[in-house]
Amino acid sequence: MSLRPGGPGVMPQGPFVHPALFYRDDEEYLAGTVPFVRAGRAAGEPVAVAVPGRRLELLRDALGPAAREVTWLDMAEAGRNPGRIIPGVLRGFADRHHGGRVRIIGEPIWPGRTATEYPACAQHEALINLAFAGRGVSILCPYDTTGLDEVALADARATHPVLIDRHGEHVSEDYAPHRVIRAYNRPLPEPSGAVAMSFDLDALPRVREFACRWAARLGLGADAVGDLELAVSELAANSCLHGGGSGTARLWAEDGQVVCEVRDAGTITDPLAGRRPAHMSPHGGRGILLVHHLADLVRMHTGPGGTAIRVYLRA
Repeated sequence: MSLRPGGPGVMPQGPFVHPALFYRDDEEYLAGTVPFVRAGRAAGEPVAVAVPGRRLELLRDALGPAAREVTWLDMAEAGRNPGRIIPGVLRGFADRHHGGRVRIIGEPIWPGRTATEYPACAQHEALINLAFAGRGVSILCPYDTTGLDEVALADARATHPVLIDRHGEHVSEDYAPHRVIRAYNRPLPEPSGAVAMSFDLDALPRVREFACRWAARLGLGADAVGDLELAVSELAANSCLHGGGSGTARLWAEDGQVVCEVRDAGTITDPLAGRRPAHMSPHGGRGILLVHHLADLVRMHTGPGGTAIRVYLRA
């Protein structure tokens, strides 16, 4: 077996490197990730590891004393909302070390991600290629071939230009990230039992009060209600300013979460909207970025017929 990301082979050497590591077990996981980290540190590159909890401990233990030189993040928490990963995890680390090459291991898709979360995860992996084009960044994305289904593995081939497995490195002939972005920009399923309110600019205070009142009735705690109020405020204001001057807010409970959808007549044309870091001031410029940071999950569908953005918060 030869899993040696960062070593000789077909992997491009820059500026941006984004391979997928296909592993079957802990041995293959470590064979692919440990050399990647060690090669980065030997080259003087800052290294971050953002993977779900058990994998985090596995890799940290395998690195021994060298683990002290690595930034560690539990992806199950830092990346529970996939829309937060590019601005808050990947760009957050890369931008702190701007001016030199950095290495990151990021595992945003693992067995246990729900069917509701998965489309946002797949789009995230595709959008990485747009967000880091031309930058000196290497992002290695592990994929559990035993625990993930064939859809996830096929999407990995489409979102990563290079694949690494027990046979070595090879170019992905299926690489087509824009196809994945389009494929998961699907109309969102209709909820049951939703309450709704239409709003315009004059009704912004009322739609915030409506959302908070119903979120509390649906079981959302006080802190989460405060987060929802901020999210609804941003989304509804965007609807009034950029989405035709009005919109509709709907709320319902779903699988232990409270969901709030804001729908309007606008179309979002920038695929990276909400995924670029911005100055988080009270004077604007936050928009969908702030919503991603507040929510446990954000799902979106946009097109000529309008835009719907759903915010999920744990009840």
